[in-house]
Amino acid sequence: MKKYMLEIITGIVIICFIGVFLIQNVHLSSATQTGESPWGGTDDKAAQAIRATGYEPWIRPLWEPPAGEMTTLFFSLQAAIGALVIGYFFGYYRGRRERD
Repeated sequence: MKKYMLEIITGIVIICFIGVFLIQNVHLSSATQTGESPWGGTDDKAAQAIRATGYEPWIRPLWEPPAGEMTTLFFSLQAAIGALVIGYFFGYYRGRRERD
């Protein structure tokens, strides 16, 4: 039992996070009005507030993704790289523990 304590704790934390996320999602979905996005974050509100002041940007991005699918691709790549890093460290520490 002691051998798998880190994995068990990690699993419990993930299950708790999923439970909190699902409860929050149900609450947000029931509280939003028709036409509103329940997960429309503060980025959209901040951009609207800045545009309302009449601010004109003085610099433009060097490259903008051609479609929304590219944003999804970059997000997926970021998640995959993060999963690889986490998996590497879990494997490293498990191998180190088995070696000793």
